[in-house]
Amino acid sequence: MWPKILMLAVSLTLAGSMGFAADTLGPAKAAASAKAVVAKQTLIDLNTATKAELAALPGIGDAYADKIIAGRPYKGKNQLKSKKVIPVATYDGIQDRIIARQPPKKR
Repeated sequence: MWPKILMLAVSLTLAGSMGFAADTLGPAKAAASAKAVVAKQTLIDLNTATKAELAALPGIGDAYADKIIAGRPYKGKNQLKSKKVIPVATYDGIQDRIIARQPPKKR
């Protein structure tokens, strides 16, 4: 998915910021840890994302972005599958990059 050089740079940056040398974590663990941190920082919210943000996800494009927007609000990201908004294979490819945040409850 990401070029290896970018993953290495992110893992080295993450390892350095955590006070570890990259070799103490091992390259696979450092890369996985870095990927998890970056993924959490860049989750796309299905309920508020723009068409451009959604279309930038792998396998989505303009047509699926329009369908996602038309189906709002989502209680959970898995509703993309249950409501048949996108194919299961497409959902499987983006599930780690999306979230369906809920608005705060009004009192």
